[in-house]
Amino acid sequence: MIMPMKKVSLVVMDKTRDESLKKLRELGLVHLERKPVASEALSKLLDRKGKIENALGILRPYEGEAKKAGSGQPPSPRGPQPPLRRAGDLARPEDALYSADAVDDFQRPDLAALILDYAEERKSLQDRAAVLSKERSRLEDWGNFNPQDFSFLAEWGIKLSPYKLSAKSFEALSSGARSPNSAGPEIPFLVAGRDKNAVYVLVPDGEIPGETPFALPELSLEELDGRLAQIRDQLGDIEQRLLSLADRRPILEGEGRTLLKQIEFESARLGMESLEDVSPDQRVSWITGYLPQEDLGHLKRAAAEHAWALAADDPGADDPVPTKLKNGKLVSLIYPLTEFLEVTPGYREADISGWFLLFFCVFFGMIFGDAGYGCLLFGIGLVAALKTVKKGIPQAIKMLLLLSVSNILWGVLTCTWFGVDPLKLPALLQNISLPLISGAVSARGPEAKSLVDQNLMIFCFSLALLQLSIGHIIGILRNIKAGSLRFLADLGNTAMLAGMYNVVLFLVVSNELRRIPLLPLSIYLIAGGFALNFAFANYEGSVGASIMESLKNIISVVLGITNVFSDIMSYIRLWAVGLAGASISSTVNTLAGPLLGNFLVFLGIILLVFGHGLNVALNVLSVLVHGVRLNTLEFSSHVGLAWSGTAYKPFADT
Repeated sequence: MIMPMKKVSLVVMDKTRDESLKKLRELGLVHLERKPVASEALSKLLDRKGKIENALGILRPYEGEAKKAGSGQPPSPRGPQPPLRRAGDLARPEDALYSADAVDDFQRPDLAALILDYAEERKSLQDRAAVLSKERSRLEDWGNFNPQDFSFLAEWGIKLSPYKLSAKSFEALSSGARSPNSAGPEIPFLVAGRDKNAVYVLVPDGEIPGETPFALPELSLEELDGRLAQIRDQLGDIEQRLLSLADRRPILEGEGRTLLKQIEFESARLGMESLEDVSPDQRVSWITGYLPQEDLGHLKRAAAEHAWALAADDPGADDPVPTKLKNGKLVSLIYPLTEFLEVTPGYREADISGWFLLFFCVFFGMIFGDAGYGCLLFGIGLVAALKTVKKGIPQAIKMLLLLSVSNILWGVLTCTWFGVDPLKLPALLQNISLPLISGAVSARGPEAKSLVDQNLMIFCFSLALLQLSIGHIIGILRNIKAGSLRFLADLGNTAMLAGMYNVVLFLVVSNELRRIPLLPLSIYLIAGGFALNFAFANYEGSVGASIMESLKNIISVVLGITNVFSDIMSYIRLWAVGLAGASISSTVNTLAGPLLGNFLVFLGIILLVFGHGLNVALNVLSVLVHGVRLNTLEFSSHVGLAWSGTAYKPFADT
């Protein structure tokens, strides 16, 4: 449920503004109203925060190598560089100031600045290396020569112009022509070399018309190789220095957390309004925020203790009230997903966390659709849970266990185990499956497969009718509680869903083996539901005004009927994506099967692991794309949920 909130304002003496904010932060209850503020101090803090984040991003790729080096394992190569030392070793003497023993911030140099300097130097060297490498590629066909020799000969009156000619151009030159397409006096030349693609010639005191002479380089090939080797050594040294600083990340992370508190504090201080037309001793400042109604008593006691003036009231309709959700342990398992998606219901919207979790579990099981995969995921979750049980199992791991159970149940019911042919599975696994949707039944022939597919499609559309109807039932109850006749619009939408459900079954699912008729009742439900929706969808106290508003948007209102059809049809993706995953599993098994019976068995095992691993990864992506969409788009739109909320984040030390 969404916790009721109170809007509060605290008034303090301006001279105690900073002290009062510190006390308020220690209390950790009030979500402050965010206001656009700016100051030189805040700009410096934000700039410093950006540098810390950039430095952490630079060190992040070295974390794994630092752990390997610290454990004595050879780190992964990052290009030519000196032998890497242990992560605990120091790249240079002054780096000792960044060790865990150097806890005095006033004695430690700027670690973030040092890392950024290294990164900037590395970028400069990489750019220079790219230029030199390009020049080397241009020059390598000519071999190693000293460009100064051409200048020396020119001083003695011998000017040589190098050319790289195609075989056709060289043939024309050799035959006395100036170019392949024009005749002219013979041009003297010397052949410096040739390969299968070109001929390299030197022309004394002249040029070849129509051809571009080769631009002489500043450095020889040998000198370029020397410069590149020097740059690689410098890059290797920088890589070593950055690696040696990788275990100092906690220092930067700690500074980053401190900066966030300072930024939040400075923003809150600047956001406090004051009376400027009174003397400094009498000047007061105030700040506004929100807190859960159940915590108001704690704030009142703190206000009395610290001599704050406190005003509390219900939030207004236009107030940006944050949303605090409070649900049971089971329903709260959905929070890791919604936090990952960064979606929060608005304060005045409905909380669908329980329904979200229920249907997401069903969608997950149907999209993965394989009991074998479910057992693997359950095993991974169980190992992770055992490793973290002493500190408290994270909600994400608990959610993984719940989702894997859903996957196992659906795979058992459909007799799907790692894509193996159901008829080759043990009889026990075939017998415990549900015949209406079992792959063991589907594999018995085309007619059986057609009926099972039809049953699965009917289940998908029935799931759509159930979930979307629940969305409108939520709307009906909310509007009845609010005393609004708008609940009739939700009732009409529910009727349209029921009627359109029959239309979808008639158009999409009906086949020669099982005819599904179009019932006249479905037409009446669609027409009656549309009429109710048309009359009450915009109800704000006047039916006439609501009808006029619908007339203004008549096109979108009429298209609402097709939206109901498309929303129900969207659930067919659950069957289609699950079918695609099963096909990939079966194909992998078919390809790997012949390899498992001979000396290439190791290749077969590799193919199985890679193929099924890829399928699991694709299924995860499908869940995020399709399973999440059905909840956050189709279902939410029928609930009237726009996910327009801001999560409740109190002004606190943590």
